[in-house]
Amino acid sequence: MEKMISSITGAKKRRVSSLVKALPVAIAASLLFAGCAAPAADDSSSSSETKTGGAKVAVIGGMASDGFWTTVKNGVEAAGLAVQGAGGEVTWLPLKSYENLGPDAGDLVRNAIGLGVDAIVIADWVPEAEDPAIKDAVAAGIAVFIYNAGGVTAMENTGAQMYIGSDELIAGTAGGEYFAEKGAKNVICVNTTPGSVNQETRCQGLAEGLAANGGVGTQLPLPASSFGDPAAIAQAVKGALVADPTIDGVLTIGAQDSDAAASGIEQAGLTGKVLLGTFDLSENVLARIADGTQLFGIDQQPYLQGYMATSMAWQYVQYGILPAERVFLTGPALVTEANIASVQAGVTAGAR
Repeated sequence: MEKMISSITGAKKRRVSSLVKALPVAIAASLLFAGCAAPAADDSSSSSETKTGGAKVAVIGGMASDGFWTTVKNGVEAAGLAVQGAGGEVTWLPLKSYENLGPDAGDLVRNAIGLGVDAIVIADWVPEAEDPAIKDAVAAGIAVFIYNAGGVTAMENTGAQMYIGSDELIAGTAGGEYFAEKGAKNVICVNTTPGSVNQETRCQGLAEGLAANGGVGTQLPLPASSFGDPAAIAQAVKGALVADPTIDGVLTIGAQDSDAAASGIEQAGLTGKVLLGTFDLSENVLARIADGTQLFGIDQQPYLQGYMATSMAWQYVQYGILPAERVFLTGPALVTEANIASVQAGVTAGAR
């Protein structure tokens, strides 16, 4: 298995300690959800939150062309099969683009409210744009589960039931520390969805991890329209490297962007000289780690995010079941050349 992040000190250790309390309960819950074809409800044990009919869950996700969200959707669909077998319903509502991320996500929440669902699963990417809609859902009696982005803060600010995902600040910090460990001093964080809280936090963590080890991390923000445009990303990375020869590391916020960044580094003639890291995994990322042209990938287990968020939301509105701890951490975990073999099968199957 991949190496779980452990090089976190001081306040970060205390933060991790409080968050990972969720894991024992959540792991036990996952065993329940893995076979969640539900038995008939017992009237003697029903609560005001249980339903006599099949509960309906809407899950809001990213673009269809985004490989990360394809993996999340795979997890949602796997959970959805069990939900459907128990008489429930799961609806997947994807974003069409990231150019108007927050407002579009808020509109999808309102669409879900209009569908009459019992629970909504949503990533809180841009709180100022999404939170009013999320709070409307909560006020309407709809159970909201935050996943992927927003963390504990979003859960508390919106009245959501749980957060399922990674801790982005810890993940970014771990990446910065690993870059520093391998000798990098000046690393750029390529952000193709600027304004998204989880991506901004990742870049912040990178800077903090490097700063603690005498390095510098800066953000290279690109227009949201560049997401999924490998030529634009590659050109931007090449341009940054040519303009500043002291840059010795590049971190991308997603596996697709990592492919483009690798091309930009190659075009600049710096393959093997400029270290490359990324959030999230793909077969291309693992292949580069194996051949030594990429340093690492930071995994947050998107399949698990989709599966557990969907399962937990349905179990809650159907039976009133909720883990005692309200945080389920799916990452971060650092994948390097030392451990890629253990995760390769999952990536190939679309589960990592």
